[in-house]
Amino acid sequence: MRTNSKKFIYLISPLKIDKIFYTNLISILKLKKTCIFQLRLKKVSFEKKLIIGRKIKKICKKFNVKFLVNDDVFLARKLNADGCHLGQKDMKIHKARKIIGNKIIGVTCHNSIRLAKSAIKNKANYIAFGAFNYSKTKRVKYIASINLLRKARKMTKIPIVAIGGINSNNYKKLLLNKANFLAISSYIWKNKKLKPHEAIKKLK
Repeated sequence: MRTNSKKFIYLISPLKIDKIFYTNLISILKLKKTCIFQLRLKKVSFEKKLIIGRKIKKICKKFNVKFLVNDDVFLARKLNADGCHLGQKDMKIHKARKIIGNKIIGVTCHNSIRLAKSAIKNKANYIAFGAFNYSKTKRVKYIASINLLRKARKMTKIPIVAIGGINSNNYKKLLLNKANFLAISSYIWKNKKLKPHEAIKKLK
């Protein structure tokens, strides 16, 4: 998984996909700042996820953005997605690898170097740390620090994703401390002042 300093945004979907979402997604991806898009839907049937996923995958392909699925390895396989993201309570990497083969597999490591070492040993394609800030997307259980980011960077060359409450005021600090990608959701989709494409433009 290559990193591109201009394309540092790892965009996570809102929990509900409405009709205007697809138009907003196109306007965001046109700006060429997004490297990865993750479909993260919790209370939606497998069939509906398939329909939504197929539409998003087409848009991602058009703009050369990697399309990943959160949690569900079987959905990732069915959609022929570029990969999946696994939480600590999800399927283990070696099992996921048997199902989706040589695709991207990223792993949540919270604020733990131990979990990161385990993910690297099991050949994860990237590791994700967070939350670095208070997040509107999910309840914050683990707080990650800039120091953790520095330690992880000394330990591995694989891409590091920073997650949690990232916005236009705090994103630069994470990039300066060697995070390759910034996972962003609520700043884009729940921003009361800016439209999604306007919010992305603030991240330069």
